Amino acid sequence: MRGPLGAVIGRYTSSDGSEKDGIIKHNRKCRDITFLIIFIAFWVSMIVNSSFGFNQGNPLRLTYGLDYEGNVCGSKHRHRDLTKLELRYWLNPNQVYESGLKDGEHKLANARTICLLDCPAPSDDTLNWVCDYPDGEIRLKMSDWVDRNYDYFEFLTPEMRNSSLQLQGPCYPIIFPSVNVYWSCQYIARASNSSLRHWQQMGGVSIEEDMIIDKSIRRSLNSRASVLKRYVADIGKSWPVLIVCGGLAPLFLSIVWLLLIRHFVAAMPWITVVLFNMLLVSVTIFYYLKAGWIGNDAVTPIIGEHDPYFHVYGRELTHVRGVAILMTFISVVAILTSIAIIRRILMATSVLKVAAKVIGEVQALIIFPAIPYAMLAIFYMFWLSAALHLFSSGQVVQNNCNNTNCCAYDLVLKKVNCDRCCGYSIRYTPHITIAIFFHLFGCYWATQFFVASSATVIAGSVASYYWAQGEEAASPEIPFLPVFASMKRLARYNLGSVALGSLVVSFVESVRFILEAIRRRTK
Repeated sequence: MRGPLGAVIGRYTSSDGSEKDGIIKHNRKCRDITFLIIFIAFWVSMIVNSSFGFNQGNPLRLTYGLDYEGNVCGSKHRHRDLTKLELRYWLNPNQVYESGLKDGEHKLANARTICLLDCPAPSDDTLNWVCDYPDGEIRLKMSDWVDRNYDYFEFLTPEMRNSSLQLQGPCYPIIFPSVNVYWSCQYIARASNSSLRHWQQMGGVSIEEDMIIDKSIRRSLNSRASVLKRYVADIGKSWPVLIVCGGLAPLFLSIVWLLLIRHFVAAMPWITVVLFNMLLVSVTIFYYLKAGWIGNDAVTPIIGEHDPYFHVYGRELTHVRGVAILMTFISVVAILTSIAIIRRILMATSVLKVAAKVIGEVQALIIFPAIPYAMLAIFYMFWLSAALHLFSSGQVVQNNCNNTNCCAYDLVLKKVNCDRCCGYSIRYTPHITIAIFFHLFGCYWATQFFVASSATVIAGSVASYYWAQGEEAASPEIPFLPVFASMKRLARYNLGSVALGSLVVSFVESVRFILEAIRRRTK
Protein backbone atom coordinates (compact mmCIF):
# COMPACT_ATOMS: atom_id res chain seq x y z
CA MET A 1 0.00 0.00 0.00
CA ARG A 2 2.05 2.91 -1.22
CA GLY A 3 1.14 6.35 -2.47
CA PRO A 4 -2.39 7.63 -2.81
CA LEU A 5 -3.76 4.28 -3.94
CA GLY A 6 -5.93 2.18 -1.71
CA ALA A 7 -5.61 -1.59 -1.53
CA VAL A 8 -7.38 -4.80 -0.65
CA ILE A 9 -5.07 -7.71 0.05
CA GLY A 10 -6.07 -11.20 -1.05
CA ARG A 11 -7.20 -13.41 -3.94
CA TYR A 12 -9.59 -11.79 -6.41
CA THR A 13 -11.23 -12.54 -9.78
CA SER A 14 -10.03 -10.63 -12.84
CA SER A 15 -12.19 -9.40 -15.74
CA ASP A 16 -11.55 -12.55 -17.76
CA GLY A 17 -12.78 -14.81 -14.97
CA SER A 18 -9.40 -16.06 -13.77
CA GLU A 19 -8.23 -15.70 -10.23
CA LYS A 20 -5.18 -13.60 -9.46
CA ASP A 21 -3.15 -12.91 -6.37
CA GLY A 22 -1.88 -9.66 -4.99
CA ILE A 23 -3.32 -6.22 -4.31
CA ILE A 24 -6.42 -4.78 -5.91
CA LYS A 25 -5.50 -1.16 -6.59
CA HIS A 26 -7.79 1.58 -7.71
CA ASN A 27 -7.90 5.33 -7.46
CA ARG A 28 -9.32 6.55 -4.17
CA LYS A 29 -10.29 10.01 -3.06
CA CYS A 30 -11.62 11.76 0.00
CA ARG A 31 -15.37 11.25 0.31
CA ASP A 32 -18.07 13.50 1.80
CA ILE A 33 -15.86 16.58 2.01
CA THR A 34 -18.93 18.76 2.59
CA PHE A 35 -19.74 17.00 5.86
CA LEU A 36 -16.12 17.21 6.93
CA ILE A 37 -16.33 21.00 6.48
CA ILE A 38 -19.62 20.99 8.44
CA PHE A 39 -17.93 19.02 11.23
CA ILE A 40 -15.06 21.52 11.40
CA ALA A 41 -17.57 24.39 11.51
CA PHE A 42 -19.39 22.55 14.28
CA TRP A 43 -16.19 22.44 16.34
CA VAL A 44 -15.67 26.17 15.84
CA SER A 45 -19.27 26.72 17.00
CA MET A 46 -18.67 24.52 20.04
CA ILE A 47 -15.66 26.64 21.02
CA VAL A 48 -17.63 29.89 20.59
CA ASN A 49 -20.59 28.46 22.50
CA SER A 50 -18.34 27.27 25.33
CA SER A 51 -16.52 30.62 25.53
CA PHE A 52 -19.89 32.27 26.28
CA GLY A 53 -20.37 29.87 29.19
CA PHE A 54 -16.85 30.45 30.55
CA ASN A 55 -17.43 34.20 30.36
CA GLN A 56 -20.91 34.34 31.92
CA GLY A 57 -21.18 31.25 34.12
CA ASN A 58 -20.26 30.51 37.71
CA PRO A 59 -20.59 26.82 38.72
CA LEU A 60 -20.97 27.81 42.39
CA ARG A 61 -24.49 29.02 41.51
CA LEU A 62 -25.51 25.40 40.92
CA THR A 63 -24.70 24.46 44.51
CA TYR A 64 -25.08 27.52 46.71
CA GLY A 65 -27.90 30.02 47.02
CA LEU A 66 -28.02 33.83 46.75
CA ASP A 67 -28.23 36.30 49.61
CA TYR A 68 -30.45 39.39 49.67
CA GLU A 69 -27.74 41.40 47.84
CA GLY A 70 -27.54 38.95 44.94
CA ASN A 71 -24.18 37.51 46.05
CA VAL A 72 -23.47 33.81 45.61
CA CYS A 73 -22.73 32.13 48.92
CA GLY A 74 -19.31 30.54 49.14
CA SER A 75 -17.61 32.96 46.73
CA LYS A 76 -15.70 36.23 46.94
CA HIS A 77 -17.36 39.43 45.77
CA ARG A 78 -16.29 43.01 45.34
CA HIS A 79 -17.79 44.25 48.62
CA ARG A 80 -18.01 41.04 50.65
CA ASP A 81 -15.82 37.98 51.02
CA LEU A 82 -18.22 35.04 51.46
CA THR A 83 -15.64 32.37 50.58
CA LYS A 84 -16.24 30.24 53.67
CA LEU A 85 -19.86 31.25 54.21
CA GLU A 86 -21.57 28.61 52.08
CA LEU A 87 -24.95 28.15 53.80
CA ARG A 88 -28.00 30.22 52.89
CA TYR A 89 -30.16 31.20 55.88
CA TRP A 90 -33.60 32.82 55.88
CA LEU A 91 -33.59 35.53 58.57
CA ASN A 92 -37.30 36.28 58.93
CA PRO A 93 -39.43 33.19 59.80
CA ASN A 94 -42.67 35.08 59.12
CA GLN A 95 -41.59 35.79 55.53
CA VAL A 96 -40.92 32.06 55.06
CA TYR A 97 -44.37 31.28 56.50
CA GLU A 98 -46.13 33.79 54.21
CA SER A 99 -44.35 32.35 51.16
CA GLY A 100 -45.91 28.95 51.90
CA LEU A 101 -49.51 30.18 51.93
CA LYS A 102 -51.57 29.24 48.89
CA ASP A 103 -52.97 32.74 48.43
CA GLY A 104 -49.93 34.57 49.80
CA GLU A 105 -48.33 37.29 47.70
CA HIS A 106 -44.88 36.89 49.23
CA LYS A 107 -42.49 34.46 47.52
CA LEU A 108 -39.63 32.63 49.17
CA ALA A 109 -37.20 34.12 46.62
CA ASN A 110 -37.96 37.56 48.14
CA ALA A 111 -37.43 36.52 51.76
CA ARG A 112 -34.31 38.06 53.29
CA THR A 113 -31.35 35.66 53.23
CA ILE A 114 -27.70 35.86 54.24
CA CYS A 115 -24.74 33.48 53.98
CA LEU A 116 -23.48 31.73 57.11
CA LEU A 117 -20.78 29.28 58.07
CA ASP A 118 -23.19 26.93 59.84
CA CYS A 119 -26.89 26.73 60.64
CA PRO A 120 -27.73 28.54 63.89
CA ALA A 121 -29.57 26.80 66.71
CA PRO A 122 -31.85 28.24 69.41
CA SER A 123 -30.67 28.38 73.01
CA ASP A 124 -32.20 26.37 75.86
CA ASP A 125 -32.13 29.18 78.41
CA THR A 126 -31.91 32.48 76.53
CA LEU A 127 -32.62 34.06 73.15
CA ASN A 128 -29.99 33.86 70.42
CA TRP A 129 -29.86 36.27 67.50
CA VAL A 130 -28.63 36.21 63.92
CA CYS A 131 -27.77 39.69 62.76
CA ASP A 132 -27.31 41.07 59.27
CA TYR A 133 -23.87 41.62 57.71
CA PRO A 134 -22.04 44.26 59.79
CA ASP A 135 -22.17 47.69 58.12
CA GLY A 136 -22.43 51.36 59.01
CA GLU A 137 -22.20 51.97 62.75
CA ILE A 138 -21.63 48.28 63.45
CA ARG A 139 -17.85 48.31 63.13
CA LEU A 140 -17.11 44.61 63.05
CA LYS A 141 -15.04 42.62 60.60
CA MET A 142 -16.75 39.70 58.89
CA SER A 143 -14.45 37.30 60.75
CA ASP A 144 -15.40 38.86 64.10
CA TRP A 145 -19.06 38.68 63.14
CA VAL A 146 -18.68 34.94 62.46
CA ASP A 147 -16.76 34.40 65.71
CA ARG A 148 -19.61 36.07 67.63
CA ASN A 149 -22.06 33.57 66.06
CA TYR A 150 -23.48 36.40 63.91
CA ASP A 151 -24.80 38.18 67.03
CA TYR A 152 -24.17 41.89 67.76
CA PHE A 153 -27.57 42.64 69.34
CA GLU A 154 -25.88 44.24 72.37
CA PHE A 155 -24.39 46.94 70.12
CA LEU A 156 -27.74 48.05 68.68
CA THR A 157 -29.26 51.43 69.34
CA PRO A 158 -32.81 51.62 70.80
CA GLU A 159 -34.16 52.32 67.33
CA MET A 160 -32.39 49.24 65.91
CA ARG A 161 -33.65 47.08 68.79
CA ASN A 162 -37.22 48.21 68.27
CA SER A 163 -36.89 47.43 64.55
CA SER A 164 -35.49 44.00 65.37
CA LEU A 165 -38.50 43.27 67.60
CA GLN A 166 -40.69 44.02 64.57
CA LEU A 167 -38.75 41.39 62.55
CA GLN A 168 -37.26 44.09 60.36
CA GLY A 169 -33.66 43.69 61.48
CA PRO A 170 -30.82 44.19 61.62
CA CYS A 171 -31.03 41.33 64.12
CA TYR A 172 -33.50 38.45 64.00
CA PRO A 173 -34.37 35.91 66.73
CA ILE A 174 -33.50 32.23 66.43
CA ILE A 175 -36.80 30.57 67.28
CA PHE A 176 -36.65 27.46 65.10
CA PRO A 177 -33.83 24.91 64.80
CA SER A 178 -32.47 24.42 61.28
CA VAL A 179 -30.38 21.83 59.45
CA ASN A 180 -28.11 22.01 56.44
CA VAL A 181 -30.15 20.66 53.53
CA TYR A 182 -28.25 21.02 50.26
CA TRP A 183 -26.36 24.07 51.55
CA SER A 184 -29.49 25.84 52.76
CA CYS A 185 -30.63 26.04 56.38
CA GLN A 186 -34.07 24.47 56.39
CA TYR A 187 -36.30 25.34 59.32
CA ILE A 188 -37.63 22.52 61.48
CA ALA A 189 -41.18 23.50 62.48
CA ARG A 190 -40.51 22.78 66.13
CA ALA A 191 -40.15 26.14 67.90
CA SER A 192 -37.96 26.42 70.99
CA ASN A 193 -40.31 27.14 73.89
CA SER A 194 -37.59 28.92 75.85
CA SER A 195 -36.59 31.19 72.95
CA LEU A 196 -40.21 31.91 72.08
CA ARG A 197 -40.98 32.85 75.70
CA HIS A 198 -38.02 35.26 75.84
CA TRP A 199 -39.10 36.77 72.52
CA GLN A 200 -42.63 37.39 73.78
CA GLN A 201 -41.34 38.88 77.03
CA MET A 202 -39.26 41.37 75.04
CA GLY A 203 -42.39 42.50 73.20
CA GLY A 204 -41.62 40.89 69.84
CA VAL A 205 -44.29 40.53 67.18
CA SER A 206 -46.18 37.26 66.81
CA ILE A 207 -44.25 34.48 65.03
CA GLU A 208 -46.14 31.76 63.17
CA GLU A 209 -45.34 28.18 64.20
CA ASP A 210 -47.27 26.27 61.53
CA MET A 211 -45.78 23.35 59.51
CA ILE A 212 -45.96 25.61 56.46
CA ILE A 213 -42.65 27.15 57.51
CA ASP A 214 -41.03 23.75 56.97
CA LYS A 215 -42.82 22.88 53.74
CA SER A 216 -42.13 26.22 52.06
CA ILE A 217 -38.35 25.74 52.03
CA ARG A 218 -38.67 22.03 51.29
CA ARG A 219 -40.83 22.74 48.24
CA SER A 220 -38.21 25.16 46.90
CA LEU A 221 -35.27 22.79 47.46
CA ASN A 222 -37.11 19.86 45.83
CA SER A 223 -38.25 21.71 42.72
CA ARG A 224 -37.24 20.14 39.42
CA ALA A 225 -34.92 23.02 38.54
CA SER A 226 -33.13 22.78 41.91
CA VAL A 227 -32.71 19.01 41.63
CA LEU A 228 -31.34 19.31 38.08
CA LYS A 229 -28.83 21.94 39.20
CA ARG A 230 -27.67 19.70 42.05
CA TYR A 231 -27.17 16.74 39.71
CA VAL A 232 -25.08 18.88 37.34
CA ALA A 233 -23.09 20.31 40.26
CA ASP A 234 -22.47 16.80 41.66
CA ILE A 235 -20.98 15.72 38.33
CA GLY A 236 -18.57 18.63 38.53
CA LYS A 237 -17.63 17.84 42.13
CA SER A 238 -17.07 14.14 41.46
CA TRP A 239 -14.38 14.61 38.80
CA PRO A 240 -11.73 12.58 40.75
CA VAL A 241 -14.12 9.60 40.88
CA LEU A 242 -14.97 10.02 37.19
CA ILE A 243 -11.28 10.10 36.24
CA VAL A 244 -10.40 6.98 38.24
CA CYS A 245 -13.55 4.86 37.91
CA GLY A 246 -14.70 6.14 34.54
CA GLY A 247 -11.32 6.68 32.93
CA LEU A 248 -8.15 5.01 34.22
CA ALA A 249 -9.71 1.82 35.63
CA PRO A 250 -11.70 0.90 32.47
CA LEU A 251 -8.66 1.60 30.27
CA PHE A 252 -6.46 -0.64 32.41
CA LEU A 253 -9.08 -3.40 32.55
CA SER A 254 -9.69 -3.29 28.80
CA ILE A 255 -5.96 -3.77 28.08
CA VAL A 256 -5.85 -6.63 30.61
CA TRP A 257 -8.89 -8.18 28.90
CA LEU A 258 -7.17 -8.04 25.49
CA LEU A 259 -4.06 -9.65 26.92
CA LEU A 260 -6.08 -12.43 28.59
CA ILE A 261 -7.79 -13.25 25.30
CA ARG A 262 -4.44 -14.37 23.89
CA HIS A 263 -3.87 -16.91 26.67
CA PHE A 264 -7.34 -17.96 27.87
CA VAL A 265 -9.46 -17.98 24.72
CA ALA A 266 -11.80 -20.78 25.74
CA ALA A 267 -12.50 -19.41 29.21
CA MET A 268 -12.81 -15.68 28.41
CA PRO A 269 -16.45 -15.73 27.17
CA TRP A 270 -17.57 -17.44 30.36
CA ILE A 271 -15.41 -15.23 32.56
CA THR A 272 -16.76 -12.12 30.85
CA VAL A 273 -20.42 -13.16 31.22
CA VAL A 274 -20.00 -14.14 34.88
CA LEU A 275 -18.15 -10.93 35.77
CA PHE A 276 -20.74 -8.84 33.92
CA ASN A 277 -23.60 -10.41 35.87
CA MET A 278 -21.68 -10.06 39.14
CA LEU A 279 -21.13 -6.37 38.37
CA LEU A 280 -24.84 -5.81 37.74
CA VAL A 281 -25.78 -7.56 41.00
CA SER A 282 -23.17 -5.52 42.92
CA VAL A 283 -24.49 -2.24 41.50
CA THR A 284 -28.04 -3.31 42.38
CA ILE A 285 -27.04 -4.06 45.97
CA PHE A 286 -25.29 -0.69 46.17
CA TYR A 287 -28.50 1.09 45.15
CA TYR A 288 -30.45 -0.96 47.70
CA LEU A 289 -28.03 0.29 50.37
CA LYS A 290 -28.40 3.92 49.27
CA ALA A 291 -32.18 3.53 49.05
CA GLY A 292 -32.29 2.46 52.71
CA TRP A 293 -33.74 -0.99 51.97
CA ILE A 294 -30.58 -2.68 53.24
CA GLY A 295 -28.68 -1.29 56.23
CA ASN A 296 -28.82 2.30 57.50
CA ASP A 297 -26.79 4.12 54.85
CA ALA A 298 -29.64 5.67 52.90
CA VAL A 299 -29.17 8.85 50.90
CA THR A 300 -30.11 11.88 52.97
CA PRO A 301 -30.45 15.51 51.91
CA ILE A 302 -29.01 16.66 55.25
CA ILE A 303 -25.31 17.55 55.02
CA GLY A 304 -23.03 17.08 58.02
CA GLU A 305 -23.86 16.03 61.58
CA HIS A 306 -27.42 16.59 62.78
CA ASP A 307 -29.98 15.48 65.31
CA PRO A 308 -30.99 11.90 64.38
CA TYR A 309 -34.62 12.80 65.14
CA PHE A 310 -34.65 15.28 62.25
CA HIS A 311 -35.90 13.66 59.05
CA VAL A 312 -36.03 15.70 55.84
CA TYR A 313 -37.48 14.48 52.57
CA GLY A 314 -35.36 14.75 49.42
CA ARG A 315 -36.46 13.96 45.88
CA GLU A 316 -33.08 12.31 45.25
CA LEU A 317 -34.04 9.43 47.55
CA THR A 318 -37.07 8.71 45.37
CA HIS A 319 -34.81 8.73 42.31
CA VAL A 320 -32.37 6.30 43.94
CA ARG A 321 -35.19 3.91 44.79
CA GLY A 322 -36.46 4.10 41.24
CA VAL A 323 -32.99 3.26 39.91
CA ALA A 324 -32.75 0.37 42.40
CA ILE A 325 -35.96 -1.12 41.01
CA LEU A 326 -34.70 -0.61 37.45
CA MET A 327 -31.37 -2.28 38.24
CA THR A 328 -33.21 -5.22 39.78
CA PHE A 329 -35.12 -5.71 36.55
CA ILE A 330 -31.96 -5.35 34.42
CA SER A 331 -30.03 -7.83 36.59
CA VAL A 332 -32.78 -10.46 36.40
CA VAL A 333 -33.08 -10.07 32.62
CA ALA A 334 -29.28 -10.24 32.19
CA ILE A 335 -28.96 -13.43 34.24
CA LEU A 336 -31.86 -15.14 32.46
CA THR A 337 -30.49 -14.05 29.08
CA SER A 338 -27.05 -15.42 29.95
CA ILE A 339 -28.62 -18.80 30.73
CA ALA A 340 -30.63 -18.76 27.50
CA ILE A 341 -27.65 -18.01 25.23
CA ILE A 342 -25.25 -20.68 26.48
CA ARG A 343 -25.00 -22.12 22.97
CA ARG A 344 -24.24 -18.69 21.57
CA ILE A 345 -21.46 -18.33 24.12
CA LEU A 346 -19.94 -21.57 22.83
CA MET A 347 -20.02 -20.11 19.31
CA ALA A 348 -18.32 -16.95 20.59
CA THR A 349 -15.33 -19.02 21.64
CA SER A 350 -14.46 -19.81 18.01
CA VAL A 351 -14.77 -16.13 17.09
CA LEU A 352 -12.48 -15.16 19.96
CA LYS A 353 -9.89 -17.64 18.70
CA VAL A 354 -9.66 -15.65 15.48
CA ALA A 355 -9.54 -12.42 17.50
CA ALA A 356 -6.74 -13.81 19.66
CA LYS A 357 -4.77 -14.73 16.56
CA VAL A 358 -5.23 -11.22 15.13
CA ILE A 359 -4.13 -9.59 18.38
CA GLY A 360 -1.10 -11.86 18.47
CA GLU A 361 -0.03 -10.79 14.97
CA VAL A 362 -1.18 -7.15 15.03
CA GLN A 363 -0.01 -6.35 18.54
CA ALA A 364 -0.46 -2.61 18.06
CA LEU A 365 -4.20 -3.23 18.49
CA ILE A 366 -3.57 -3.68 22.21
CA ILE A 367 -2.10 -0.19 22.52
CA PHE A 368 -4.24 1.61 19.94
CA PRO A 369 -7.40 2.03 22.12
CA ALA A 370 -5.39 4.33 24.39
CA ILE A 371 -5.17 6.91 21.58
CA PRO A 372 -8.91 7.56 21.02
CA TYR A 373 -9.42 7.05 24.73
CA ALA A 374 -7.01 9.90 25.53
CA MET A 375 -8.65 12.11 22.89
CA LEU A 376 -12.10 11.43 24.32
CA ALA A 377 -10.83 12.10 27.86
CA ILE A 378 -9.47 15.52 26.84
CA PHE A 379 -12.71 16.32 25.02
CA TYR A 380 -14.89 15.27 27.97
CA MET A 381 -12.88 17.40 30.41
CA PHE A 382 -13.33 20.43 28.17
CA TRP A 383 -16.99 19.62 27.53
CA LEU A 384 -17.86 19.04 31.19
CA SER A 385 -16.21 22.26 32.31
CA ALA A 386 -18.05 24.20 29.60
CA ALA A 387 -21.33 22.47 30.50
CA LEU A 388 -21.02 23.50 34.16
CA HIS A 389 -20.48 27.12 33.13
CA LEU A 390 -23.31 27.05 30.58
CA PHE A 391 -25.79 25.64 33.10
CA SER A 392 -24.86 28.44 35.51
CA SER A 393 -24.67 31.28 32.98
CA GLY A 394 -28.02 32.88 33.80
CA GLN A 395 -28.18 36.49 34.88
CA VAL A 396 -28.58 37.42 38.55
CA VAL A 397 -31.44 39.94 38.56
CA GLN A 398 -33.59 41.48 41.28
CA ASN A 399 -37.17 40.28 41.51
CA ASN A 400 -40.28 42.40 41.27
CA CYS A 401 -42.32 42.17 44.46
CA ASN A 402 -44.52 44.08 46.90
CA ASN A 403 -41.90 46.17 48.70
CA THR A 404 -44.02 46.49 51.86
CA ASN A 405 -43.45 42.78 52.61
CA CYS A 406 -39.65 42.95 52.53
CA CYS A 407 -38.83 46.09 54.53
CA ALA A 408 -35.60 45.78 56.52
CA TYR A 409 -33.30 48.03 58.50
CA ASP A 410 -30.47 49.45 56.41
CA LEU A 411 -27.34 49.92 58.53
CA VAL A 412 -25.88 52.37 56.01
CA LEU A 413 -29.01 54.55 55.68
CA LYS A 414 -29.77 54.14 59.43
CA LYS A 415 -33.47 53.52 58.85
CA VAL A 416 -35.98 50.89 57.77
CA ASN A 417 -35.81 50.75 54.00
CA CYS A 418 -38.60 49.43 51.78
CA ASP A 419 -37.07 50.45 48.44
CA ARG A 420 -35.58 47.74 46.23
CA CYS A 421 -35.67 45.18 49.04
CA CYS A 422 -36.84 42.26 46.87
CA GLY A 423 -34.68 39.19 46.57
CA TYR A 424 -32.56 38.02 43.64
CA SER A 425 -32.95 35.10 41.26
CA ILE A 426 -31.02 33.57 38.39
CA ARG A 427 -32.92 33.98 35.13
CA TYR A 428 -32.19 32.04 31.97
CA THR A 429 -32.88 33.60 28.59
CA PRO A 430 -34.03 31.43 25.63
CA HIS A 431 -30.64 31.65 23.90
CA ILE A 432 -29.00 30.02 26.96
CA THR A 433 -31.41 27.09 26.67
CA ILE A 434 -30.54 26.75 22.98
CA ALA A 435 -26.82 26.91 23.83
CA ILE A 436 -27.22 24.12 26.40
CA PHE A 437 -29.08 21.84 23.95
CA PHE A 438 -26.46 22.55 21.26
CA HIS A 439 -23.74 21.66 23.76
CA LEU A 440 -25.47 18.37 24.63
CA PHE A 441 -25.91 17.47 20.97
CA GLY A 442 -22.28 18.38 20.31
CA CYS A 443 -21.13 15.94 22.98
CA TYR A 444 -23.10 13.12 21.38
CA TRP A 445 -21.89 13.90 17.86
CA ALA A 446 -18.24 14.16 18.93
CA THR A 447 -18.50 10.89 20.88
CA GLN A 448 -20.00 9.08 17.90
CA PHE A 449 -17.28 10.55 15.66
CA PHE A 450 -14.46 9.25 17.87
CA VAL A 451 -16.12 5.84 18.23
CA ALA A 452 -16.66 5.53 14.46
CA SER A 453 -13.07 6.60 13.76
CA SER A 454 -11.76 3.96 16.15
CA ALA A 455 -13.93 1.27 14.56
CA THR A 456 -12.71 2.26 11.09
CA VAL A 457 -9.05 2.07 12.12
CA ILE A 458 -9.52 -1.31 13.79
CA ALA A 459 -11.44 -2.66 10.79
CA GLY A 460 -8.70 -1.55 8.41
CA SER A 461 -6.00 -3.10 10.60
CA VAL A 462 -7.81 -6.43 10.89
CA ALA A 463 -8.54 -6.46 7.15
CA SER A 464 -4.81 -6.18 6.37
CA TYR A 465 -4.29 -9.37 8.33
CA TYR A 466 -7.48 -11.23 7.45
CA TRP A 467 -7.25 -10.92 3.68
CA ALA A 468 -3.55 -11.75 3.51
CA GLN A 469 -2.56 -14.80 1.50
CA GLY A 470 -1.40 -17.75 3.51
CA GLU A 471 0.37 -17.09 6.76
CA GLU A 472 0.61 -13.48 7.78
CA ALA A 473 4.33 -13.70 8.37
CA ALA A 474 4.83 -14.80 4.75
CA SER A 475 2.83 -11.92 3.26
CA PRO A 476 5.07 -8.93 2.47
CA GLU A 477 2.00 -6.92 1.47
CA ILE A 478 0.80 -6.44 5.06
CA PRO A 479 1.97 -3.00 6.24
CA PHE A 480 4.73 -2.98 8.82
CA LEU A 481 2.45 -1.14 11.24
CA PRO A 482 -1.09 -1.91 10.02
CA VAL A 483 -2.74 0.20 12.74
CA PHE A 484 -0.87 3.34 11.76
CA ALA A 485 -1.40 2.60 8.08
CA SER A 486 -5.13 2.33 8.78
CA MET A 487 -5.06 5.63 10.69
CA LYS A 488 -3.36 7.22 7.69
CA ARG A 489 -6.08 5.93 5.34
CA LEU A 490 -8.75 7.22 7.70
CA ALA A 491 -7.25 10.71 7.76
CA ARG A 492 -6.66 10.71 4.01
CA TYR A 493 -9.94 9.29 2.67
CA ASN A 494 -12.64 8.61 5.29
CA LEU A 495 -12.99 11.48 7.77
CA GLY A 496 -15.87 13.02 5.82
CA SER A 497 -17.74 9.70 5.72
CA VAL A 498 -17.18 9.18 9.43
CA ALA A 499 -18.48 12.71 10.12
CA LEU A 500 -21.59 12.00 8.01
CA GLY A 501 -22.29 8.63 9.65
CA SER A 502 -21.82 9.96 13.19
CA LEU A 503 -24.06 12.95 12.39
CA VAL A 504 -26.86 10.67 11.14
CA VAL A 505 -26.61 8.45 14.22
CA SER A 506 -26.56 11.47 16.57
CA PHE A 507 -29.53 13.11 14.84
CA VAL A 508 -31.63 9.95 14.83
CA GLU A 509 -30.86 9.18 18.47
CA SER A 510 -31.59 12.78 19.51
CA VAL A 511 -34.97 12.74 17.73
CA ARG A 512 -35.73 9.38 19.30
CA PHE A 513 -34.89 10.74 22.75
CA ILE A 514 -37.10 13.82 22.25
CA LEU A 515 -40.03 11.75 20.98
CA GLU A 516 -39.69 9.35 23.88
CA ALA A 517 -39.71 12.27 26.33
CA ILE A 518 -42.84 13.69 24.65
CA ARG A 519 -44.52 10.27 24.78
CA ARG A 520 -43.86 9.95 28.50
CA ARG A 521 -45.10 13.46 29.20
CA THR A 522 -48.32 13.01 27.18
CA LYS A 523 -48.91 9.60 28.75
